[in-house]
Amino acid sequence: MELNRYIDHTLLKPDASKAQIEKLCTEALQYQFASVCVNLCWTRVCAEVLEKSDVKVCTVVGFPLGATTTLAKMFEADQAIEAGAREIDMVINVGAVKSNLLDFVRSDIKGVLESCRRNRRKQALLKVIIEACLLTDDEKRTVCQIAKEVGVDFVKTSTGFSSGGATIADVRLMRATVGPDIGVKAAGGIRSRSDAMAMIEAGATRLGTSGGVAIMGADINKPASGTY
Repeated sequence: MELNRYIDHTLLKPDASKAQIEKLCTEALQYQFASVCVNLCWTRVCAEVLEKSDVKVCTVVGFPLGATTTLAKMFEADQAIEAGAREIDMVINVGAVKSNLLDFVRSDIKGVLESCRRNRRKQALLKVIIEACLLTDDEKRTVCQIAKEVGVDFVKTSTGFSSGGATIADVRLMRATVGPDIGVKAAGGIRSRSDAMAMIEAGATRLGTSGGVAIMGADINKPASGTY
Protein backbone atom coordinates (compact mmCIF):
# COMPACT_ATOMS: atom_id res chain seq x y z
CA MET A 1 0.00 0.00 0.00
CA GLU A 2 1.29 3.48 -0.92
CA LEU A 3 0.02 5.28 2.16
CA ASN A 4 1.45 8.60 0.99
CA ARG A 5 -0.97 8.69 -1.94
CA TYR A 6 -3.93 8.69 0.46
CA ILE A 7 -2.83 11.90 2.14
CA ASP A 8 -4.02 15.46 1.52
CA HIS A 9 -1.25 17.33 3.37
CA THR A 10 -3.18 20.11 5.05
CA LEU A 11 -2.58 23.57 6.49
CA LEU A 12 -5.72 25.65 6.99
CA LYS A 13 -4.85 27.69 10.08
CA PRO A 14 -5.73 31.37 9.71
CA ASP A 15 -2.25 32.42 10.82
CA ALA A 16 -0.37 30.20 8.37
CA SER A 17 2.50 32.14 6.79
CA LYS A 18 3.82 31.94 3.24
CA ALA A 19 6.95 30.22 4.56
CA GLN A 20 4.82 27.57 6.27
CA ILE A 21 2.79 27.02 3.10
CA GLU A 22 5.97 26.62 1.05
CA LYS A 23 7.26 24.13 3.64
CA LEU A 24 3.98 22.21 3.30
CA CYS A 25 4.61 21.97 -0.43
CA THR A 26 8.22 20.88 0.07
CA GLU A 27 7.07 18.09 2.38
CA ALA A 28 4.37 17.07 -0.08
CA LEU A 29 6.95 16.86 -2.86
CA GLN A 30 9.33 14.79 -0.76
CA TYR A 31 6.66 12.31 0.30
CA GLN A 32 4.63 12.51 -2.92
CA PHE A 33 1.37 13.09 -1.10
CA ALA A 34 -1.85 13.18 -3.13
CA SER A 35 -2.32 16.90 -2.59
CA VAL A 36 -1.76 19.90 -0.40
CA CYS A 37 -4.95 21.37 1.05
CA VAL A 38 -4.88 25.12 1.66
CA ASN A 39 -7.02 28.23 1.88
CA LEU A 40 -7.78 30.08 -1.35
CA CYS A 41 -5.24 32.88 -0.83
CA TRP A 42 -2.38 30.35 -1.02
CA THR A 43 -3.60 28.40 -4.05
CA ARG A 44 -1.40 30.13 -6.62
CA VAL A 45 1.69 29.90 -4.39
CA CYS A 46 1.21 26.15 -4.09
CA ALA A 47 0.45 25.71 -7.79
CA GLU A 48 3.71 27.41 -8.70
CA VAL A 49 5.78 25.26 -6.33
CA LEU A 50 4.06 22.02 -7.39
CA GLU A 51 3.68 22.82 -11.09
CA LYS A 52 5.89 20.03 -12.45
CA SER A 53 4.87 17.37 -9.92
CA ASP A 54 2.06 14.87 -9.46
CA VAL A 55 1.02 16.56 -6.20
CA LYS A 56 -2.28 18.36 -6.70
CA VAL A 57 -3.45 21.59 -5.11
CA CYS A 58 -6.68 21.26 -3.13
CA THR A 59 -8.53 24.41 -2.03
CA VAL A 60 -11.38 24.69 0.49
CA VAL A 61 -14.59 26.51 -0.45
CA GLY A 62 -17.23 27.93 1.89
CA PHE A 63 -14.83 27.11 4.68
CA PRO A 64 -15.25 26.41 7.53
CA LEU A 65 -18.96 27.08 8.11
CA GLY A 66 -20.53 26.43 4.72
CA ALA A 67 -23.09 29.13 5.52
CA THR A 68 -22.49 31.45 2.59
CA THR A 69 -24.41 31.57 -0.69
CA THR A 70 -24.06 29.12 -3.55
CA LEU A 71 -22.87 31.91 -5.85
CA ALA A 72 -20.15 32.82 -3.35
CA LYS A 73 -19.00 29.20 -3.19
CA MET A 74 -19.01 28.98 -6.98
CA PHE A 75 -16.96 32.17 -7.22
CA GLU A 76 -14.45 30.80 -4.74
CA ALA A 77 -14.21 27.56 -6.71
CA ASP A 78 -13.76 29.46 -9.99
CA GLN A 79 -11.00 31.59 -8.44
CA ALA A 80 -9.27 28.54 -6.99
CA ILE A 81 -9.36 26.59 -10.23
CA GLU A 82 -8.08 29.56 -12.21
CA ALA A 83 -5.21 29.85 -9.69
CA GLY A 84 -4.26 26.20 -10.15
CA ALA A 85 -6.42 24.08 -7.83
CA ARG A 86 -7.40 20.71 -9.23
CA GLU A 87 -9.36 19.57 -6.19
CA ILE A 88 -12.07 21.52 -4.36
CA ASP A 89 -13.32 20.66 -0.85
CA MET A 90 -16.65 22.46 -0.29
CA VAL A 91 -18.58 22.70 2.97
CA ILE A 92 -22.31 22.02 2.77
CA ASN A 93 -24.87 24.35 4.32
CA VAL A 94 -25.44 22.44 7.56
CA GLY A 95 -28.32 24.68 8.60
CA ALA A 96 -30.14 23.85 5.37
CA VAL A 97 -29.77 20.15 6.15
CA LYS A 98 -31.11 20.72 9.66
CA SER A 99 -34.04 22.65 8.17
CA ASN A 100 -34.78 19.81 5.72
CA LEU A 101 -34.19 22.20 2.81
CA LEU A 102 -32.85 19.38 0.71
CA ASP A 103 -33.52 21.00 -2.67
CA PHE A 104 -31.27 23.86 -1.58
CA VAL A 105 -28.60 21.42 -0.37
CA ARG A 106 -28.72 19.69 -3.74
CA SER A 107 -28.53 22.93 -5.74
CA ASP A 108 -25.67 24.21 -3.56
CA ILE A 109 -23.59 21.13 -4.34
CA LYS A 110 -24.58 21.17 -8.01
CA GLY A 111 -23.51 24.79 -8.34
CA VAL A 112 -20.00 24.11 -7.09
CA LEU A 113 -19.78 20.97 -9.21
CA GLU A 114 -20.64 23.10 -12.23
CA SER A 115 -17.67 25.35 -11.42
CA CYS A 116 -15.43 22.29 -11.11
CA ARG A 117 -16.49 20.88 -14.47
CA ARG A 118 -17.12 23.87 -16.73
CA ASN A 119 -13.59 24.24 -18.13
CA ARG A 120 -12.38 21.04 -19.80
CA ARG A 121 -8.75 22.11 -19.57
CA LYS A 122 -8.99 22.99 -15.88
CA GLN A 123 -11.42 20.54 -14.36
CA ALA A 124 -11.27 19.84 -10.64
CA LEU A 125 -12.41 17.00 -8.42
CA LEU A 126 -15.14 17.94 -5.95
CA LYS A 127 -15.17 16.71 -2.36
CA VAL A 128 -18.25 17.54 -0.28
CA ILE A 129 -17.63 18.15 3.43
CA ILE A 130 -20.72 17.07 5.35
CA GLU A 131 -19.45 18.12 8.84
CA ALA A 132 -20.62 14.80 10.26
CA CYS A 133 -20.20 15.82 13.91
CA LEU A 134 -23.17 18.18 13.52
CA LEU A 135 -25.50 15.69 11.80
CA THR A 136 -27.59 12.75 12.87
CA ASP A 137 -26.90 9.42 11.19
CA ASP A 138 -30.03 9.84 9.07
CA GLU A 139 -28.88 13.31 7.99
CA LYS A 140 -25.43 11.94 7.13
CA ARG A 141 -27.01 9.28 4.92
CA THR A 142 -29.28 11.82 3.26
CA VAL A 143 -26.48 14.26 2.42
CA CYS A 144 -24.19 11.50 1.16
CA GLN A 145 -26.96 10.16 -1.06
CA ILE A 146 -27.62 13.63 -2.48
CA ALA A 147 -23.90 14.12 -3.15
CA LYS A 148 -23.71 10.75 -4.88
CA GLU A 149 -26.75 11.51 -7.04
CA VAL A 150 -25.35 14.93 -8.03
CA GLY A 151 -22.13 13.24 -9.18
CA VAL A 152 -19.39 14.48 -6.87
CA ASP A 153 -16.06 12.71 -6.59
CA PHE A 154 -15.80 12.39 -2.79
CA VAL A 155 -17.74 12.89 0.39
CA LYS A 156 -15.66 14.13 3.31
CA THR A 157 -16.29 13.78 7.04
CA SER A 158 -15.22 17.07 8.54
CA THR A 159 -13.59 20.48 8.32
CA GLY A 160 -11.55 19.84 11.46
CA PHE A 161 -12.79 23.22 12.74
CA SER A 162 -16.07 22.15 14.37
CA SER A 163 -16.88 20.10 17.46
CA GLY A 164 -15.41 16.84 16.17
CA GLY A 165 -13.39 15.22 13.41
CA ALA A 166 -13.38 11.92 11.56
CA THR A 167 -14.64 8.80 13.30
CA ILE A 168 -14.49 5.18 12.23
CA ALA A 169 -18.27 4.94 12.55
CA ASP A 170 -18.84 7.91 10.25
CA VAL A 171 -16.43 6.63 7.62
CA ARG A 172 -18.17 3.26 7.64
CA LEU A 173 -21.61 4.87 7.40
CA MET A 174 -20.53 7.13 4.54
CA ARG A 175 -18.90 4.27 2.62
CA ALA A 176 -21.99 2.10 3.08
CA THR A 177 -24.16 4.95 1.77
CA VAL A 178 -22.18 5.96 -1.30
CA GLY A 179 -20.99 2.48 -2.26
CA PRO A 180 -17.71 1.70 -3.99
CA ASP A 181 -17.82 4.17 -6.86
CA ILE A 182 -16.96 7.48 -5.19
CA GLY A 183 -14.32 8.43 -2.66
CA VAL A 184 -14.64 8.93 1.08
CA LYS A 185 -12.25 11.40 2.69
CA ALA A 186 -11.65 11.23 6.43
CA ALA A 187 -10.39 14.46 7.98
CA GLY A 188 -9.96 15.89 11.45
CA GLY A 189 -7.91 14.32 14.22
CA ILE A 190 -5.88 11.88 12.10
CA ARG A 191 -2.42 12.17 13.65
CA SER A 192 -0.76 8.75 13.56
CA ARG A 193 -0.17 5.83 11.24
CA SER A 194 -2.59 3.73 13.27
CA ASP A 195 -5.27 6.43 12.90
CA ALA A 196 -4.67 6.49 9.16
CA MET A 197 -4.81 2.74 8.72
CA ALA A 198 -8.00 2.48 10.79
CA MET A 199 -9.72 5.05 8.55
CA ILE A 200 -8.59 3.26 5.40
CA GLU A 201 -9.80 -0.08 6.73
CA ALA A 202 -13.18 1.55 7.47
CA GLY A 203 -13.48 2.67 3.84
CA ALA A 204 -11.60 5.96 3.45
CA THR A 205 -9.79 6.50 0.16
CA ARG A 206 -8.29 9.88 1.10
CA LEU A 207 -7.07 11.33 4.40
CA GLY A 208 -6.98 15.01 5.27
CA THR A 209 -4.33 15.67 7.89
CA SER A 210 -1.71 18.17 8.98
CA GLY A 211 0.35 15.24 10.28
CA GLY A 212 1.36 13.66 7.01
CA VAL A 213 5.08 13.60 7.78
CA ALA A 214 4.52 12.03 11.21
CA ILE A 215 2.14 9.48 9.70
CA MET A 216 4.82 8.44 7.24
CA GLY A 217 7.05 7.84 10.27
CA ALA A 218 10.11 9.48 8.78
CA ASP A 219 12.26 12.52 9.31
CA ILE A 220 11.67 15.25 6.68
CA ASN A 221 15.46 15.35 6.14
CA LYS A 222 15.59 11.70 5.08
CA PRO A 223 14.41 10.11 1.84
CA ALA A 224 10.95 8.54 2.03
CA SER A 225 9.97 5.39 0.17
CA GLY A 226 6.25 6.30 0.29
CA THR A 227 5.29 2.66 0.67
CA TYR A 228 3.65 0.96 3.59
